[in-house]
Formats: sequence, structure tokens, C-alpha cells
Amino acid sequence: MRPATQHQRSHCRITLSGETDREGWRDAARRLLQHGIAPEVISWLVEGRQDGGELDLSPPASLPTADAQKSLRPVRIAKDLLALINSALLHRNPDRFDLAYRTLWRAQSIPGLHRNPADPDVLKLNGYAKAIRRDIHKMHAFVRFRKTGASGGREQFVAWFEPDHHITATVAAFFRNRFTGMDWLIVTPGASIAWDGKALAVGPGGRKQDVPQQDVVEAEWRTYYAHIFNPARVKINAMKSEMPMKYWKNLPEAELIPALLEQAGTRVAAMVARPGETLPIYNRPRETAAELPTSLDQLYQMLERQADTPMEKFSPTLVRGAGPEQAELMIIGEQPGDQEDRQGLPFVGPAGQLLDRALAEAGIDRQQTFLTNAVKRFKFSPRGKRRIHETPNAGEIGYYRWWVEQEIRLVDPRIIIALGATAARCLTGQPVKIARHRGEILPGPAGRSLLVTVHPSYLLRIPDEQGRQVEYAKFVRDLGLAAGQRIV
Repeated sequence: MRPATQHQRSHCRITLSGETDREGWRDAARRLLQHGIAPEVISWLVEGRQDGGELDLSPPASLPTADAQKSLRPVRIAKDLLALINSALLHRNPDRFDLAYRTLWRAQSIPGLHRNPADPDVLKLNGYAKAIRRDIHKMHAFVRFRKTGASGGREQFVAWFEPDHHITATVAAFFRNRFTGMDWLIVTPGASIAWDGKALAVGPGGRKQDVPQQDVVEAEWRTYYAHIFNPARVKINAMKSEMPMKYWKNLPEAELIPALLEQAGTRVAAMVARPGETLPIYNRPRETAAELPTSLDQLYQMLERQADTPMEKFSPTLVRGAGPEQAELMIIGEQPGDQEDRQGLPFVGPAGQLLDRALAEAGIDRQQTFLTNAVKRFKFSPRGKRRIHETPNAGEIGYYRWWVEQEIRLVDPRIIIALGATAARCLTGQPVKIARHRGEILPGPAGRSLLVTVHPSYLLRIPDEQGRQVEYAKFVRDLGLAAGQRIV
């Protein structure tokens, strides 16, 4: 550790403007590191916080002035460490500012410190960041808007939510992108965020009693939720883990859950007694079942309004299907990739380019084909500057199944090509072994023909050129079978 300086021997108080003043913390931390001021002599304070100590809220007068530039020390901060700290600083624990600076201070003399998961400070920072990610995911999923009226042709909504941490301003862009077409206000105890169609605004927090707790569609939503509740798939512990009971008090459907659970056994027995009826395995939109979309544009707008979308590890960008609104051939892949997410279009990355070539060789005009994905958002894990694809799980596939069924109804294809296991599972509701059924014309949704084959990304992963060419020829042959079926 560096030897103590005169500045280290005097106590240094840093006052931040608020609990989420990460910019102020970063600026102060960099100056402190440059002047070699150790963590143990620093007190991080927040304006308005009742710390209960004897320290005053004085400015950081003990910091050296800008005249001492020659004595500044070089500061090295890894980008992934800074990203970790940036997330952890939203935690509610008041020790987060001290913890973050102490980790930065130690990292100056211990290269790669943040990559040591056993280090106590790093372990604690990672725990804080994980809690933030989960809290953001829960806010994405469990905010429920109530309609308060309309003005200037735009509907107005308000919602109350109680996050565990200081995440409210951080999620503002997500809700703006998801609910661009309506005016909304989300109030939490610590802060509020609002969108008026033109600009986002962040304001002070509020109280639950100031926010309407019911609107004109509340009773309809409860009726709809009771209708789609699937008693055959109830796993109480898993449900409480994903939707903790502390959120129930703000969810209109939550008051129905105890009675629905109590009736689950009787309802399952009745469903089993009705031959030929399949159990629902997917979510339906908040709109009533009678309000089916009449166009693809309306369908995607409905999906964008969904507040319960599985968003952990997912990009917020909805990638719509592309192609004619009615087509004889429909191709369904797994999910958007990195390039698809950035461009907002399906099959534009390397796998899409390979698919284009194969379609041309199979005699299929892509411009006359509708292309979409079973899962409508990109699931990934960040790795440095890269975003690494993650395969969606059964629940995430099931979530989007209803939406894919509506795409099929609206496009009305004669044959559907499922590229890979995820698309096949979405269409059949069960796991499908591609090797067993590849190249077969199977019965598909609503009497349509279904052909199952590999996803073009599989071909890109084959390491040797000869094997890749063999599999590519099989892929073109499969597509050709679909082309022949389409003409019949």
C-alpha cells in the first residue's frame, strides 16, 4: 500500500448530491486516487441522508487543489470493474460507496483484482450487482399501469412500485421504449419517472396512497387472468421465487391466486376428464381473449405493451417478423442475434446471410417468404464488449408461443419451416429431436404443413470445411422439399 501523505492523515469528507449520484462519486474517486488518499480516511456522505453520526456535510476541502497537477498519480481502472461498480452503486446498503472506493484503491496495486471471485470486496460487489439486476428484472415484470384518462389523443397511465434498490431512473429508458405510445408516470418511494411522448423526466418519490389503485379495466384483467391460469402447471415454490409475495400487494391479479391455488386440484381433474383438450403453456396478452389482433402491426404493438415479458438477460428490443403480410411459406428461427437486435430485423447476421444463399439455391424467393423467430428478443451474456448468445429456456419459448401462433394466423402460410430445436418446440409444444425428424413434412399448426431442419447457425459452427459443405447440401435439400410442398 502507498505510504501515507499529509492528505491521508487528515480526514476527508465527500458529500454526494443524492443516493444515485454515481457521476459525483466517480469524479471524486478519481481525484482521491490521483492524490493517493487511502480509503480509511474518507467518509462518503449523501445530502439529506440521516447518517446518525457527528460528521458534518462539509465540502471536500481537504482535497488538493488543481495547482498540484505535477504530483498526480496515474489511475488504472479496468472497464469491467468500472461497470461492476456502476451497477453496485445502485444498491441500498450505505456502505457501497466505501466498498467501491476501497476496491478501486486496492486494484491500483493488485492487477486483475476484480477477476478474483474469492476476494471479499469483489464477492460483495458482485452480490450487490446481482441484486440490482434482479431488482431491475422484477420492476420490468411487475409494474402494473392504471389508466387515469386521456389528453391530446394520448392515453395516460400511472403506476406504483416499490423497488428494493435505487433503480428507478435506470429503468426509465426501458419503459419509454416499451410504452412509447402512451403517457405514463411511475412513482416509487425514492423517485418517480415520467414520459409524455417527447421526453423522460425524473422527479422525487411519492406515496402509494397518491396513486390510483384501480382502473376501468381492472375487473376485466382479473377475469382474464383467472381464465388463463393453468392449474396443471402450478409449482408454488417456483412461482413465489419468481414472483415474491412482497410484490403481490401491487398486482391486481394477485388477490385471485390463493383461491385459484385452492381450486387447482379440482380444475386439473376436470381438464383431464375432457378428452382432446390441451393445457395452455404460454402467456396471453393483457387484452381480453376476444380482442385478437387483426394485423401484424397491431400484434407487435400488443407485444411491446406487455409488462410481464421475461427480460432477465434479454435485450429490450423487440425484433418483428419481416416479409409479406400473407405468404405461402413462413420460416421460423430461434431468436434474434446480435446483428438482428441492432438492426431490428430478422436474419440479417451471418446465419441470415447463409440462409439467403441456401434459399436461392433451393429456388425460394426470400422477398415472398415471411421470416420470424420463436423468441422475439435477443438473449445474451455480456463478455467484455461482446454479447454472447444464450439459448432460451422452455419457459421463455412458451411465453412467446401465443404470439407466434398469431403470426401464423395472420400470415396464413401453407407450409412452415422450423429452423432448429427452439422453433420446433415453439410450434409443437414439446421437445423435438431434429436428427429424427429432419427433412420430414409433418402436420403443423391449424392443419398446415411443417418441415423441421437445422438452424443455419449450426452450419457456421461446424469446424471442418468438408463437413460443413455436406451439411449445407442437406440444408438446401430440406429447403427444396418445402419449396416443392409449397407449390403443390
